Parts: sequence; structure tokens; C-alpha cells
Amino acid sequence: MIHTIDASKCTGCGTCFKTCGLDVFRLDTDQPTLSPCAAACPAGTDMRACNYLLQQGKREEAAQKIMEKNPFPAITGRVCPHTCEKECSRTRVDGAVNINALEQYLGDFSLNDMPEKPAVRHIHKTAVAGSGPAGLSCAWFLAKAGYPVTVFEALPEPGGMLRWGIPAYRLPTAVVEAQIARLRALGVKFVCNTTIGDNGDISFEELKNRGFKAVCLAVGASVSRRAGIAGEDLPGVFHGLEFLRAARRNSSDKPEAMPDFPQGGRVVVVGGGDVAVDAAITALKLGAAEVTMVCLEEKDAMPAFPHNVEDAEREGVNILAGWGPVEIHEKSGRAAGLRIRRCLGVWDEEHRFSPRFDDADTRELDAEAVVFAIGQAGDLSFFPTLEKASPTRLAVDPVTMNTSIWNVFAAGDARPRLRHQGRARRARGRPFHDKAAHGRAPAQ
Repeated sequence: MIHTIDASKCTGCGTCFKTCGLDVFRLDTDQPTLSPCAAACPAGTDMRACNYLLQQGKREEAAQKIMEKNPFPAITGRVCPHTCEKECSRTRVDGAVNINALEQYLGDFSLNDMPEKPAVRHIHKTAVAGSGPAGLSCAWFLAKAGYPVTVFEALPEPGGMLRWGIPAYRLPTAVVEAQIARLRALGVKFVCNTTIGDNGDISFEELKNRGFKAVCLAVGASVSRRAGIAGEDLPGVFHGLEFLRAARRNSSDKPEAMPDFPQGGRVVVVGGGDVAVDAAITALKLGAAEVTMVCLEEKDAMPAFPHNVEDAEREGVNILAGWGPVEIHEKSGRAAGLRIRRCLGVWDEEHRFSPRFDDADTRELDAEAVVFAIGQAGDLSFFPTLEKASPTRLAVDPVTMNTSIWNVFAAGDARPRLRHQGRARRARGRPFHDKAAHGRAPAQ
């Protein structure tokens, strides 16, 4: 018999009110105590309240509740690392609530329902640069608040990393397009093939002259980092984000063949993050006969999320953990293989990225193509006058996220990482480093 409920541990499973013959317990969807799953969620989604509402058969209310904090559950339900499940109180009983599946279910349930425009409409126009997860989230909440929003995207179609960086086997194009259709229903306008900034197609001054009162820069981390080794510019050498983007350059969910990619050949992917995993699986789907991932970290310390590593191995990807690239071999003017050396350690005593190698312990890998997925960075070349916090991130006010230009804000990977995100990563037992340096950063 259940006598009392610890609200801080409640998951909304419904066991209490289902088993209570005296009808003592009632479901409360608005509790002041934060549940462990909500505390572990980067978006702060109250999944306990969603579970309560689902227990009562109130799917519409549950979908509305989840979208109070996360406007794209159909997307995050497919690509989110679901750190919430690791903290679920139910794990002490039998197993975590399948929050990830419930999130996707609620997202799909309301995916094709067009939202109504808000009753209150403001006259001041707002601009968003970038249509990735941060840019679309900004546009959603601004539009819901009644502001006219225009999203400027440098690529031919909106979606940013969601459309161009995440393979369709994980995030189908139809889901992204349906989500964008919901934004259009709110009145959000999309202008593609257009960049914002002093060195872009439209400057901040021109936006001001067009009547835009505020700008949000959500340009993401869209450029692959280079390894800086011999042979990196040879034909047959690719880089993670550009490789994934090229494979999704049409609207089809089937990866499209690209020049210099070997059909039926051997491919080596350098990197241990989520982008590397996606590149490896995509290479197999493009027709590679054999794919090997090479990463500095040992397997249990790879920056990719464990379930993604398991997916790669299940697809047939070989993983060589604890090795780093030295140089790319050339044959007949193109890449023919990769020399690697044993990595003795990735971090120094202060946990800074400082790999150490054993130059005497090397291996030769034959390959017709090499894909480097060793990290990504933001392209800030469009904003020469904005103050920088680092070469790849804009300096912002820590409270308002305003950049050095008044009413120009930064979001997502364009601004510095928040301190609490680093603490949360350490609390989960993962290495404290910037996820964007080794793979795709979670949607924020």
C-alpha cells in the first residue's frame, strides 16, 4: 500500500492512483517541486506533467505542455540524447520511463496541426539569422508572442543543421518540413540564400532601415575543423559537415552520391563524436564496402552518445579507439590511405584538450576515401565589427545575450557556452568539453 508520495521523485507513472482502492491520490499537473527528469533536461521540459496528462487521456493538453519549453518535440524526440531518462526515479524500481518515445509521440501527434496566430500583434519586426534549432526556437517564441518574424537562411532551404547536418535515417525531411510549416502558419517568413552581417548580403544597418528593431544571430557551428596534416586537401578527402550536407543536397531522404566518393571502396572516418558516427553510417548507405572510425579517445570515453555508437556498430562500422591521424597517403593524385599513431591521453591534468602520442606505435590503413569529423565551429566572418569571446563565438551579455551592438543578440552555438551547461555535463559523468568541438551540439 502506498502511504505517501515524494513529489521530487514522482515521474507521473500513475501507479499510486491506479492501485489505491480508497481513491486517495489525485494527479497534480502543476507541482512546484522540480522532478529529476526535468532537472536533467537542457530545455527544462516538465515530462512529469506530460505523463500526468497522458494518464488522464489528455493528449492535446500534454502536447501543449511539452511545447511550453520545447516547440519541436517531433524533432528532439528523434535526435535528443534523452539525458532525462538517466535521472528518472523509476530506475530504482524497474527501469526508466521511456520519455524519449513519449516526447516523439506527442510531437508526431500535433505535428500536422497548424497553430493559430496569437491575438496580440506587435508592429516591430524582428529578424533571425539562421534556421537551425536555435533560430527556429527563437522564431517560434517570438511569433507566439505576436512579433512579426523573418528568418534569413544562407542555404537553399530552411532547417539549418536539422535539415542539412542530421542524416534522414535519424531525422526524416518530412518531419523538418512539417515543423517549418507550423512556423509559417504562425506568420514566420523565411528568406533563403541570404546571409546577415557587415560582410553578408544584408547588413545590420540595412535591416534597421527596413524596420527591423531586433536581430537574433543563431548561425550555429556550421564549419568543419581541419586536421592540419599532410594530404588533407587531396581528392577523396572530405570533412564531416560538408560531407553530410552534400549527401542531403536534394529533398530526398536517400543519400545522394557525390564526386570522388568510392562506390564499394574502403572509407576511414576520423573522429569520435556524433557527427563522425553520422558520417560513418552515411558512408555505408552511400555504398562503401567497409567503414572504419578512428578516434583519439578510448571507446568508453568517446564524445558520441553511447546509443549512437551502438547504432554505428550495429550497422557494421569498425571502431579503432585510442588512435590519431598522422598523414594521408597519396596514390595517382588522390587519397589512398591513412597513417595513424597510438594516443596515450587526450586531456592534461587541468582537463584541457592536449593529446599525447606514441610516435613509435603506428598503423597503416588503406582507404579510398577519408572523412574528417573532428569538430565544428561557427563562421563569424560575416560579423567583423562584433566583439568576439573567442574566434568562433560572439561576446554577449550573460543575462540578455545582447552582443556589442544594441538589439543584436546571439543564440545557440554563436554565443559562449553557459556555465551551468558545463556543470550539468560534469554531473552526468561526461568529459567537460565543448560538444561542438567533437560532434554535434544538442538542440538548445
